Amino acid sequence: TRSRFLYYLFSLGTELGNELFYILFFPFCIWNVDAWLGRRLIIIWVWVMYLGQCTKDVIRWPRYPLMFGLILAFCWCSLVCCSRIYMGMHSILDVIAGFLYAILILIVFHPVVDLIDNFNLTYKYAPLIIISLHLALGIFSFTLDTWSTSRGDTAQILGCGAGVACGSHVNYIMGLKLDPSPHTLPLSLSSLTVTVFGKAILRLLIGVIVLLLTKVAMKKATIPLACKIFRIPHDDVRKARQRMEVELPYRYITYGTVGFSLMFVVPCLFHFIGLS
Repeated sequence: TRSRFLYYLFSLGTELGNELFYILFFPFCIWNVDAWLGRRLIIIWVWVMYLGQCTKDVIRWPRYPLMFGLILAFCWCSLVCCSRIYMGMHSILDVIAGFLYAILILIVFHPVVDLIDNFNLTYKYAPLIIISLHLALGIFSFTLDTWSTSRGDTAQILGCGAGVACGSHVNYIMGLKLDPSPHTLPLSLSSLTVTVFGKAILRLLIGVIVLLLTKVAMKKATIPLACKIFRIPHDDVRKARQRMEVELPYRYITYGTVGFSLMFVVPCLFHFIGLS
């Protein structure tokens, strides 16, 4: 890469579609903006990413390492798309097809987001159905192709979505973080003071640290446990994780716990220390 500007610009664009961004954006939205909005964003995100990953594994289009010059990033989506092309991760046809496919998925699922969210919150057996459905979708996606990083990403996204949905259900059952009643809408924005800003940043820092510690602890526990249950040698962790019996439960349980902590455990911690 000859241009440092292009390199750092598109490296930033790539990160907007990676785990680092998600673990900062979704928590900030849920803890500091609106949990109602965050839940619906995650529902759409899970379905768009899952269907996109599965379709990609079925079609199996080759990815040619294309290099493009400077492309002006007018919006977030264009920056992510252009960064994928610039880094040689996808061809321009991949990006165009993925963009149009995402729009199609949004058209189909957007009208039922409220129904899905209401089901997750109120139905008595929602956690059991959510966990079973997301796990079944993960198993199905693992049968579509040979090992690839996208398989792990799919299980990761499904686990996170299941954890957030279950955490939302527990919040609703216990009467915590209830949505505002319709007669109070639209909500007025509070003035941005130093105190409000400081609390928002403090919530983000403390919460993300808790999520990262949860991720590390669950990763340390689930990989050896899965290897032991399925009798897979774990001397080489990288090789062991390429087995579905290890990668699916590791990703699903780890990120399911992270999602549950995001929605329930961390907000309870904020309430306990006076940051809610």
